[in-house]
Formats: sequence, structure tokens, C-alpha cells
Amino acid sequence: MRPVSALLEFDGNVSVCIFKEMIQLEGIPNLSGLVQSFDQQQLANFCRILSVTISEPDIGNDDKHTLLAKNAQQKRNASPSRAEVNQVTLLNIPGFIERLCKLATRKVSEATGANFLQELEDWYTWLDNALVLDALMQMATEEAEPSSPESSDESSLATSPLRHRLPQSMKTVHEIMYKVEVLYVLCVLLMGRQRNQVHKMLAEFRLIPGLNNLFDKLIWRKYTASNHVVHGQNENCDCSPEISFKIQFLRLLQSFSDHHENKYLLLNNQELNELSAISMKANVPEVEALVNTDRSLVCDGKKGLLTRLLTVMKREPPDSSFRFWQARAVESFLRGATSYADQMFLLKRGLLEHILFCIIDSGCTSRDVLQSYFDLLGELMKFNIDAFKRFNKYVNTPEKFQAFLTQINSSLVDSNMLVRCIVLSLDRFESQTEDVKVMEVLSECCLLSYMARVENRLSFLFRLINIINVQTLTQENVSCLNTSLVILMLARRKAKLPFYLNALREKEYTEKYPGCLLNNFHNLLRFWQRHYLNKDKDSTCLENSSCIPFSYWKETVSVLLGSDRTSHCAIVSYIDEPFMDLDRDFLED
Repeated sequence: MRPVSALLEFDGNVSVCIFKEMIQLEGIPNLSGLVQSFDQQQLANFCRILSVTISEPDIGNDDKHTLLAKNAQQKRNASPSRAEVNQVTLLNIPGFIERLCKLATRKVSEATGANFLQELEDWYTWLDNALVLDALMQMATEEAEPSSPESSDESSLATSPLRHRLPQSMKTVHEIMYKVEVLYVLCVLLMGRQRNQVHKMLAEFRLIPGLNNLFDKLIWRKYTASNHVVHGQNENCDCSPEISFKIQFLRLLQSFSDHHENKYLLLNNQELNELSAISMKANVPEVEALVNTDRSLVCDGKKGLLTRLLTVMKREPPDSSFRFWQARAVESFLRGATSYADQMFLLKRGLLEHILFCIIDSGCTSRDVLQSYFDLLGELMKFNIDAFKRFNKYVNTPEKFQAFLTQINSSLVDSNMLVRCIVLSLDRFESQTEDVKVMEVLSECCLLSYMARVENRLSFLFRLINIINVQTLTQENVSCLNTSLVILMLARRKAKLPFYLNALREKEYTEKYPGCLLNNFHNLLRFWQRHYLNKDKDSTCLENSSCIPFSYWKETVSVLLGSDRTSHCAIVSYIDEPFMDLDRDFLED
């Protein structure tokens, strides 16, 4: 096997070998000087190697992805991983991130001198032609012999105008493929431990305004039925460069916006002014991140990147896999501490009605797409009385409301974040009885009325606890445990916790499996303590998303796990002695 340094010395033609161990970038002699000497094409090719040297290896075993397994692995490997060390090595190379930003935002016309749309259409035409492989092989060598007279079809194809334009089209597609690799590297760095450092550089080098300028003509050109491919977001397939580029672009936006104050760079100055006006009209303070945004680094033009994304989102076919990534990117803009102005900015652009159409009326059957819309809807509506009013206006018949509930109930793992949003919002609205508008919506909104009935909240609680256990907890379904905790924390505030725990006990006996539900919940909460009270665990997301102090989360869990069987708020007091099963240690040390 050739040494890794040999892989870096090809003239833009990088050949990637398979290594048993991840490459250690800091061990490459004069890596910084070598990378700085690359031209843009070589640097783009280098990103293909980087994509495997800075990403954590995929274990490929579902059991290894459980939170139990991940926590155990973190204890064994306390030091930074090889991928994390490689990320730091790259960030220490002078000018590296700046050059990646230039590559990502370079206009295709600057690289090829050709009209992108026409060239890419020609590329698809060639791909659809049965003779394309022969033609490409013939053109791969400068001294290829002309086609024989007997092959009249090949001869006419080779001498057609497309034949002369194909090399330029291939350069265009090559440019798109470069951008896919570059965006992937930037996305991985954004999710690493050096996230804030990367964010600062991406803002300084104007990555977001640059992508905004590419959006209409390159990133999201109008698709045609012949070239649009629908596939699952976790599906391994050979996508066209255009599809891969779109998905990687959306993943980058999601990583860029997620719980970070730089998210407002996705807007332009006019849209930032609109947010300020919304806050002023509602008499709520502007969020600090908005006030601190450097307006010289925001998007140019008539629309910011977020607004452009909303526009194309509405045009996608119901089951398009792009919908999943689009919804995730928009949702990430709303994550963190709830901002009324951010929500109203999106509500004014018809996002809520569009989401409800997709859930209720579009005929969408993709669970992944529906989950992404449930999560986005939850962030959009949380604590926002105007959003619930709009919901009620759209879901204006019993049939529509039943269709909505059916979608929620069909997979509670997918919809539990929305359930949490409704429960939290209802609790807040019920404390605002002096507000006439709030009281009006409370009395009229079918969704709030449904959740106000205690039997419906209990039904959700039963199912949330029953569909997970310690051994099957993952990053995807642990939200069910937190949603069940939210329901019980709000009950505790109103001194109703004993009522809910007794209801769980009665449910066990009704279903003829006494102790099963409460024992399972007890073990889940024991895991919760070990997981969320870890000193390295960032629990601010729980606090920000619920507006409940994390101290109250911890206190409620401690009360529920109390060992005093005379306590009406301890789980143990609701499990009869013969069915007690709390001594078994389901948790890995």
C-alpha cells in the first residue's frame, strides 16, 4: 500500500485507498505547506480524502448506536478521537477554511465559462442515451479512431453539436461534485468540538451570502420530471451530482443554524429589520443574537437564504426526500430558546399552512418526511397563540382534525416532539387568563381542547413510556422519555403527580401486567440521571426547548425515584411488593 503522502502528490487525480486505521493527518510531513501549495482543483480533490479522515467511522451495528453503548464507549475513550484530532490539524492550516469557502461559493460560469442550465440539461440527455458509454470512452483519449461507417448511429452521435459540448458539460458536473465534497467537509467541521471557531471563520469569509448568490441558478434550479429522483435520506444510492449537492447544501444549513446565534446570517438586512419590527409591535424584546448580528456579513439581494429555501420547499412533490432535509434546515433555525419574532417571520410566509397541507392533505406516506414536519410544526407553534389560531383556521372540520390525529398517533416516536409542544403551550396559555385573545383561542382551538382533557394526556403518557426501554434508547427516541417527563413535571407543578402515577398503576392492572409499566419507567429515569447529569453532557437544550429550569427536571426525577414507599410522588409506592423489580441493574457501568 502506498504511503498517504503519495496520495497527496497527484496532479488533481487523487486515488483513495482503503485503510484499516484512520489516517493521522498531523503525521504527514509538511502537511500545511503541501495543502497551501494546492491549486483549487487539487484542494477540491483533497477534500475527498478529508471526508473519511475527519468523520467518525460508521460502526454499522444498530446495537452500537444505543445510548447505553455510546455512553460506555465515551467512558472507555475519554481522549479525543482520531477524527477530532484531524479536524484540529486542518483548522490550524493557514487559509484552509477561507479557500474552502471560495470553492463552495465559486460561480460555475467562473470555472467553466458555460451556461450551467443548458450544459447540465445536455449532460442528462447524454446520460439517457444508450450510446453514452461508448462516446465517453472514445472521447477519453485524444487519439481515438473515428467510428466505422457501419456504426451510423454512433457516427451521427459523435458529430452532433452535443458531442462538442459534452466536455464542457462534464466540467460543469465536475465542479458540482467538487462542491459536494467541500460542503461535506465544512459540515463535519461545523458539528465538531471546534464549532465556534469554524462558525466565526465561515461568517468572516461570507460563506452564507456566497451560497445565497448561487441559489437560484445553481443550487436549486427548476427540476424536470425526467431528472428528479425521490429516495430515502438514509438510502445508499448513486445520486446525480445535482441531487447530492442539494442534500449536502441542506445538511450544511442545518448544521450552521442549529442552536447558534449566527443563524441570522441566513437573512438579508430588510428581513432583519422585519424581525425587529415584529418584536416592537408585539412589545417583546429583540433576542440578543439578532441585535449582535454583524449586518455586513448577512445575505445580499432581495431574499435571504432562508426565504429562498421556503419558496422551493413549497414546490417539492409530497414524497420528495428533499422535503426531509428542507424541513430539518428550517427547523434548525427555530431551535434553541423560543423566539416569537422568528416564528412570526415564518408564519407570515405561510409555513404553517404548508406543513398542515403536507401532513393532512398531500397524501404523503414517508415516515421520515412526516417526522421532520411534526418537529418543525412543534417549533413553529410552541407558546405562540397566533400559530394555534392559524391551526384552527386550517383544520376547520372534524374530518381534518381526525386525519391530523391519525397521523400523530400512527407513530408517536415521530410525533412526540409536537405532543410536547402542545402540552407546554397549553400549560402556558392556561396561566394567561387575563389575556382576552388567549382565552378566545383556548376556547375555540380544537387542538388545545383535545389536549386539555386529562384522559388524552394520560393516553400519550402511557404510550410514551411503553414504547421505549433502557436497552433500546437511542438519540432518536430518547425524546419520548423527555416528553413523558414534561407531562409529569407540569402535573407536579399543579400537585397532580400522585393522580398521574396512580393512573399508570391502574393502567397496568387493566392491561393485566402489573408492575411492568412503572418498573420500566423507574429504570428509564435511573438511566436519565446517569445520562443527563454527566458533567460533559450539555443539558441546556432541555431547558431552552421547554422553558423549564433544568434544576426542576433534576428535582422531579429525584422525587420520582425516591425510595420512601410512603411518598405519594415516588414510583415505588405504586408498585406492589410482589411485582417490584427495581434491584436489577439494566445499566452498563
